[in-house]
Order: sequence, then C-alpha cells, then structure tokens
Amino acid sequence: MLAAAPQKAPPPRPVLLPGESLALAGPDMEVYAYGDARVEGAMGALSQLLWVKLEGAAWESGVLSFKCAGAMGPYRCALPKGHGRVDLSRALREGCSLAFMGWARMSAQRWMDDYGDGAARARLLDVFQPFLGRRLPDAEGVPELGPEWFGEGDLLRTSPEALLRWLADPAQEEAVRQYRRLLLSFMDETFRDNAWWFETVATPGAGDASQKQAWAVGGNGLVLAVLRLPPGSTREEALARFKAVMVGPPRKK
Repeated sequence: MLAAAPQKAPPPRPVLLPGESLALAGPDMEVYAYGDARVEGAMGALSQLLWVKLEGAAWESGVLSFKCAGAMGPYRCALPKGHGRVDLSRALREGCSLAFMGWARMSAQRWMDDYGDGAARARLLDVFQPFLGRRLPDAEGVPELGPEWFGEGDLLRTSPEALLRWLADPAQEEAVRQYRRLLLSFMDETFRDNAWWFETVATPGAGDASQKQAWAVGGNGLVLAVLRLPPGSTREEALARFKAVMVGPPRKK
C-alpha cells in the first residue's frame, strides 16, 4: 500500500497590520491569502499591468514615447503638471494613465483595421475579461477606451488573491518577466537574479472614490505577492509595508 504524500507546510504567516490584505505565492506558485485578500475592489491603475501584458511587447519594440502635459482633450492626468516625455517603463513606474490611453487607442485602431471589429474586441477581452465580470455591455468592436480602462471607476475589479492567481498562472510568465524588465534598473535586472520589482498604485476606495486605497505588487523570480492597504493609504506607504512584510529589513553593510 502506497503511503500518502506528506502535506506541505504553509509558509510562515506574515505579520500584517489591521486592515491589510495579502496574497502570496512561492516557487511552486501555490497561492496563500491573508486578511480580506478575497474581497474585491476597484482595480485602478493596476489595469496598466494588463495593458503591458496585451501590448507591451509591441509598444517596446516600436520604441513609443508620449508627452504628458497633464491633459489630453477632456481627460486629466493624476499629476496636474504632467509627467513630461515618458517611455513605457517610465509610464508604468509613474502611473501615467494618459500615456497608456494614447497608446492603447492607437493599438485598438490597428486591431480593427487589421482584423476587423469582432477579432479586435476578442483580443481585448482575452486579457481583460477576468477583471470585467458582467459589467461590460454586449456590443460589436472595441468599446470606447475611456479613463475607466486606465485607473478610474470600477469597471475593472479584482482582489489581492484574484490578481495574484492571474499573475501566478503560467500563461502570464512572459508578462511577469516583462514587468521585471520594465520596473527594475538596468543593473538590477541584468546582474541581480532575485532582485525585487515593485508596482504601487492608489485605487478608488470602496464607497468613496476620494478615499484612496493603496496596493503594492511585486516579485523576485521566486515569490510573487499582492498587498492591499486600508483606505486612506498612499503608494509610498504601500511600498514601505510591502518591503517590511516581504523583503525584510535592509542588510547591514
């Protein structure tokens, strides 16, 4: 009679502060959730990770840049003075939603010209559907790509656990490598095998869009994690807490 395989012990329980939620996955990509990590909220600018998955390779190879002056027609950047000239790496690191909107609209027009309305819509939904639920009305073609696709409103929703499961899926392996390349410095990306990359955003808070809720997403080639702080938090606080929980104190020189 074959003996049952021993149960694998879960990782040490992370020390979280009240209101914090965390999902993490180790080298085997088994997902562990803590706090309210299964509770959904607005995705905010985390949607930029989806756009990088969908079109990042094309945008990088095309060496695209965008001049953010703080406004594009009726749309306003979160940074009133604008981000200036940005490439994909800087737009992702600094959260320039106008750059992503401009590039995405060009891509959508190209899809419709090359493949037709139906195939263009299917291309978009192939990546975004897990975060849309049933909130997108049925229609032909690509919907108007307004601010709700780049960080505003709650058309796109997720939880720390759901986003982590998406990131940990083998289908996203190349996208995760691209996040690492875009979010790390050249030296860290080239010479540090297990360097941590981080992405932080502040999303609209539940019930009060003016009460921002900060998230941090990151990985080091072995571990992936998504941390969400309670409403009223900032991106800087999210990064500091992510490092405290996942990375630990800096090494003494």
